[in-house]
Order: sequence, then structure tokens, then C-alpha cells
Amino acid sequence: MFFRVVRRLPACAIVCGAALFSVSSLADTDVFTALDNPATAKKNFDGNVQAGYSAQTGNSSSNNLNANTTMTWFQPNTAYSIWGSAVNTSSSGVRSSEKYQAGGRTRYNLSDVNYLFGQANWLTDRFNGYHARDTATLGYGRQIWNGPVHTLNLEAGPGVRHDEFTAGGNTTKAIAYASGTYSYQISDTAKFSEGVSVLAADDTTVNSETALSVAINKDFSLKVAYDVTYNTKPPSSAPNKTDTVTSINLVYGL
Repeated sequence: MFFRVVRRLPACAIVCGAALFSVSSLADTDVFTALDNPATAKKNFDGNVQAGYSAQTGNSSSNNLNANTTMTWFQPNTAYSIWGSAVNTSSSGVRSSEKYQAGGRTRYNLSDVNYLFGQANWLTDRFNGYHARDTATLGYGRQIWNGPVHTLNLEAGPGVRHDEFTAGGNTTKAIAYASGTYSYQISDTAKFSEGVSVLAADDTTVNSETALSVAINKDFSLKVAYDVTYNTKPPSSAPNKTDTVTSINLVYGL
């Protein structure tokens, strides 16, 4: 049902209507990442929206737009989050990249360091061979470090993935999921983060994000990120195994 509803949403609704994202949640939308510990959350709701845009005209023309956003709610032992993202690139009037995502996640604390999680994600990335990719996982997480300087979460569990390919055909398979997310509060205004996730099956996908966020003032910050997606068996219509994205986004916290 979740995926049916999301598929009916227009791209702009996924990005704008989902509206916010927790800066401290490390929420890159390519990488399933751990929610903050609800037991130590400073407020009941946190969120932000971040976006980047570039355009070139003259002898050649191109434009690029990327945006992502998440809403996160905290209770004493539980956290909930929903998010969405969009990337759209064209050159000389020809579109070369179009990627939209949406998802949701929950965390329930069993103790100060142990928790359960569940999450679901929908992706469309037709230039990389996927008309749709639906993924759902659940499992166990452990809070190794809980700040204020260092934060580290490790997670693992089973899941299922359904792929619909732009070249035709579809598959559904069981997967094994594992991830690690780390953040380092360099100073009062700067934060380094690293997230890695693995979705393992006969074709394994590895996602990672390396990012640096620097606060400009109490509302705005600048985020520089390098994202890598590696697929051991990519679709035949997009045979390259590795995709990388470098982005610089302005982040507005709410």
C-alpha cells in the first residue's frame, strides 16, 4: 500500500510536500541511515529542507536541480521519519539524469544501546535502468557511540526488494541488509558524517555518503557530500557498476 500511494504522487509532491529533514539524522536518501536516539532527542520534531541548483547558458546549456527533505518525530522510546528526494539534470535540452525517491523509517529503543528498526524505500531512476525499485527491511540496531562528539550506529536485518526495469521485466527477491553510520562533531558549527549500507542478494548494492556540514547561522548550513552507489549486477540498459554524485547544498533547518 505504501508504494502504491507513493507512486501516485507527482515528483514535486515527493520533494516539497514531504518537507523536512533532521540534520542530525544523517539522512541521505540513497543510504538507509539510523535515526537519532529518541531518548536523547532535544525536541519532539526536527526537520530541514536542502536544495542545490546550477544553470549554464551560451555556447552550451545545462541545468541541474537536486533537493531532499525529511520529517522526523521523536517520542521517549520511538522515532518516526519520512523523506523524499529528487535529482534532475539536462544538457542542451536533453535530459541525462532523473531520479526520485521516497521512504519512511521507524526506530524503537529496547534499551540505552539496543533498538529495533523498520524502513521502506521507493526509487525510480530510469537513466540507471530502474523504472521502480521498492525495498523494505527490518532488524536490530546497536548504538555504539551516542555523542556529543562521536555517534556510531550499526544495523542488520532481512528484507525484500522488488525491481521493475526500464528495459522490461521485473524481479522480487529476499535480501540481507547491513549498515553503519558515523558522525563527528568537529566544532560547534562543523560536522563530518559517513554512512554505508549494503543490500545483499545475488546482485548486491552498496551505497555510501561522505559529507561535511558547516553552519552559517542558526537556520542555515552548507552541506558538501560525495555519494557512491555500486551494483555488482546492474541492469542491462545501464551497465556501469558505479555511480557517483558530488553535491553542495544549502540546508534550511526547521
